[in-house]
This record gives sequence, structure tokens and C-alpha cells, in this order.
Amino acid sequence: MIIKKYRNIITIALSLIGIGLMAYYDYCDTACSYLKGDIWGINLKWVGIAYMTAIIVFAAFRQTPFVRALLAAGLGVEVHLYAFQMQNDVYCPFCLAFSVMLILSFIINYEVPSAWRENRRRMWLYFLGEVDFPMFRIHKLPLLLFSLLGYLTILFTFSGSVTPAYGQTIDKVVPSLGKGPYEIIMFADYFCPPCRRIDTKAEPLLKKLLTTNKVKITFIDVPIHSPTSIYDKYYLYAINANPGANSVLHIRKKLFDAAQDRHIQTEDALVVYLNEQKISWKIFDEKSMLTMLSDIIKKNKIQATPTCVIRYSASDVRKFVGEDEIWSGLTTLKTHISAGKK
Repeated sequence: MIIKKYRNIITIALSLIGIGLMAYYDYCDTACSYLKGDIWGINLKWVGIAYMTAIIVFAAFRQTPFVRALLAAGLGVEVHLYAFQMQNDVYCPFCLAFSVMLILSFIINYEVPSAWRENRRRMWLYFLGEVDFPMFRIHKLPLLLFSLLGYLTILFTFSGSVTPAYGQTIDKVVPSLGKGPYEIIMFADYFCPPCRRIDTKAEPLLKKLLTTNKVKITFIDVPIHSPTSIYDKYYLYAINANPGANSVLHIRKKLFDAAQDRHIQTEDALVVYLNEQKISWKIFDEKSMLTMLSDIIKKNKIQATPTCVIRYSASDVRKFVGEDEIWSGLTTLKTHISAGKK
């Protein structure tokens, strides 16, 4: 068969695609997701890259038994990761695409086990196939064992996170701009490139919407990247001292600059930067507001940034993810208000 003849090449190609997916997930600028996971403290993306690299090495040296064993173990890992995403109702498209590459590689390397022909009653044990390791004097070892090993390994070593960590109590109102029957909530992370782009692009439009006196705008920071929590604190401090619309938008712009141009990661460095930019702030107990922000994030099921939620009415709430969708949603709202619709 052609597939069997070239399966090592195909396996290497699929593995390279898997590595590319993980690399793109780490550096992409289309959206930032706070779905995270690690094994023994090592980011799952790097584990995935190392895993696919091992498969490439074994496939390149035509060590099919090791390739099949690794792929079978990967299936067990994916079972747990699928369950984790389903349980939390948060799905990572890159992780799902990675799993497709793994499954395709397993199918290409699959062979009907000889044990089936010898004993039909053992079909359940060998439904994933079998593998021989002559150098270890091991023959007809069920690949199901490797899948179980992979599942148990990820079960006891995996640590996942799907929600940003915020504070504990509530006694303040989330700061907003404007007022009216329509509400815009912008969810962003200062280290997220598309968040910065849509913030810059939408600023003139948001100002126009505020002049209609029909729109309330709220900016909520989603701490996907660890330093964002520091930025969020000083954003709240700064708008506490400078609550006007122009001030709020200016503060956000400077914080995006600090994160993506200056690459500021620490509180001390951020304080120095804000002083350089002549941005004043007024300290208060920001922890009292953070659980409210977290509740809003959870209520709206925010899984990535940038995301915009536009509330036309209690029964008409629309969510937009990514730059293009958000821009389309904002311009549609502007048209809707300009036409005098209710």
C-alpha cells in the first residue's frame, strides 16, 4: 500500500504541522486565550513540541514500534485533555487541531493485530493494535497499555487553568464611560497585540458613540498574561484619579505601549513609566472590585481576547471575538443608533 510505504514521511509531515500549531499558538496575534495547562510546571505547548519531535526522530530512523507506542500514549493524553475542555466548556482550536494531527498519525501507522486472528475473545484488549520490541524480547504488547499509561500520566501531572484569578470581595461599581440603553463591554489584555489594534482602531468610533448619550462603555482587563494583573491595578488607580473618557482612553493607550513596546513586567518599572508619562493615580482597595470583574468575565463566558459584548437589550446580547468581528459589531451598533432604532 502507498500509505504504508510512505507512512514515515507522512508521520513526519503531520508531526511538523503539530509543532507548527503549537509554535503559532505561542506567538500568534489573532487572539489570546487564557486556557492554560502544564505538566510538572512545563507549559503544555512545549511538551507538545517535544513530543512531536520525538515522533519525528523515531519515524526518521524507521523505528515504527516506538512511533506507534508514543502515538498510542498520546491518544490517552488527548482523552483527558478533551474531557478537561468539555468539563470547563472552553475549547482551544490549536489544541484540537494538534490532536487531529496525532489521530491521523496513529491511523496511518495502525496495523491489524495478529492477536485478533489467534483469539477473538481478546479483541477488546488489542483494538488499538499491538507492538513488538524484539530487542527487549517483548512481542504482541497491546497498545491499549500505552494509552492507559498516557492517560494516567496526564491525569496525575496535568494542571489546567481556564479562568483568570482576581480578588475576593465586592463593594465598588465597575467604572464605565457614558450612560444609556446600549452597553459595550470590551475585554482585553495589554500584552495581546490584536487587543491593542482594535482599541486604537475603535477609539474614534467609541468617542462618537459616547456623544450620542445612548451608550455605556466598560473596559475590563482579562489577565491572560501574568503581568496584566499589575497593569489592571494601575489602570484602576489611574482612572480613579482621571475618570474622563479622553483620560481613560489615553491611559489604556499608554498601558498598551508599556506592555508591547517597553515590555515592562514588574510593578516598579510600571510605576517609573507612568511617572515618565505624567499619568497620576489615586490608590484605593482595588481588591474589592476584582471579584466583580471576574464574575463579569465568567458570566459572559470570555475565552479569548479581544472580545466585545454589546447589549442592545436584556434579551438581545451579542458577542464578538477578534478584531474583524468586533469592528463589524461596533459599526452595526453605530448604524443602528444613527437610524433611530429602538
